[in-house]
Amino acid sequence: MCVAALFLILVIQSLFASLTQAQTDHIQEVVLGNGLKILLLENHKGPAVTFQVWYRVGSRNEQDGKSGLSHFLEHMIGPKDYSRIIEKNGGDSNAFTTEDHTVYFATMSRGKISVAIELEADRMANNFLDGANFESEKNVIMEERRLGTEDNPISALAEAASAVAYLIHPYRRPVIGWMGDIRNLSHEDLQRHYQTYYLPNNAFIVVVGDFSTQEMLAKIGSAFGKIPRGSDPLRAKIEEPPQRGERRVALKKEAELPFLSLYYHVPNLKDPDSFALDLLSVILAGGRTSRLYQALVYDRRLARSVDADYGGLSIDPTTFSITAQVMPEKDPAEVERAMDVLLDRVRSELVSDRELEKAKNQVEAGFVFGRDSIFGQAMRIGQYESSAQWQLLDSYLAGIRNVSRDDILRVAKKYLDPDRRTVGILIPTKDESRR
Repeated sequence: MCVAALFLILVIQSLFASLTQAQTDHIQEVVLGNGLKILLLENHKGPAVTFQVWYRVGSRNEQDGKSGLSHFLEHMIGPKDYSRIIEKNGGDSNAFTTEDHTVYFATMSRGKISVAIELEADRMANNFLDGANFESEKNVIMEERRLGTEDNPISALAEAASAVAYLIHPYRRPVIGWMGDIRNLSHEDLQRHYQTYYLPNNAFIVVVGDFSTQEMLAKIGSAFGKIPRGSDPLRAKIEEPPQRGERRVALKKEAELPFLSLYYHVPNLKDPDSFALDLLSVILAGGRTSRLYQALVYDRRLARSVDADYGGLSIDPTTFSITAQVMPEKDPAEVERAMDVLLDRVRSELVSDRELEKAKNQVEAGFVFGRDSIFGQAMRIGQYESSAQWQLLDSYLAGIRNVSRDDILRVAKKYLDPDRRTVGILIPTKDESRR
């Protein structure tokens, strides 16, 4: 082992004991009278503050025929010239929508952060749905879908596979929405969605950076405290029925190379198995020395790249994905057979002590060094609070350290079951009209 790698491991191990206890020690939680939760973490390493408002609404909260509402609303709702005002005051801002939440954020100097606070309070309190821009913004979103999904073969395959992997759960619908649904959404649809979900009791605020907790609470309370509480949105519990056989989807689309994706149903971060699933994804495809990379990319040259991802930060049970970009002139079926051999092995044999320790070091390093960014800290707090509760951050590193070789074997057997998976294959075609 090289000196640099050994030093990195020693640094991580020396920080581990204190970080497992101190990860959330300094997070302050306050709930205003209108139900708005505020999570504050002072970080005085630099003169900047990240201010984030998380609404508990995403594509998961939409109905069939109305997909894309949450994302559309993100485009439409907010004070006029919001970005220009933030930039004029030296800040940076953006927003995003996922299956589970919609987030608006700005990073600014300590002296200017009040600007973002006031603007976000306006977003929550006032309806800025400009009907004059409705159709033009709809065209923007439809073009975004064309470029990001319909003209992107890998994204199109992921969308098709998700629609097959889930039978009833709303995770089967794309966040941006189906094109036909976007085209048919009305201004009134957005209005109802806003009135239902953009409420202080359906949101929380995360602030990380160079500020005084008491001063920040006073600013937020002054701006947001007067917004009235609304009726709590219905929290329908939707359970996907167990999958009892492999599902397959083939997508023929103009593309340069074939692509293979496997999706397995797995629990989210609230399940104790989440720690072993996180490590299993690293063992399989976490870097150039991982099992799939070594076998499929380096040794046999069947794939150009491989990846494994466990999406545990979700409200409901999620998927464990394994993907491969197939090399030119190679058959996706051959890659799938080779992948199955490797997965059979991880389901039947214990991983080595060295493999497991290396995976733990990789996961811990990413977690520890993610604390260097105030934006990264705020995002991590928000993701945990949105998916479950922010206090679970304290148990993450300890949970990772406690995973054994037997745990890896057990979760691999339980969840990487061919009867629980959906296989997606991208079959490249040529556009004859272009020829």
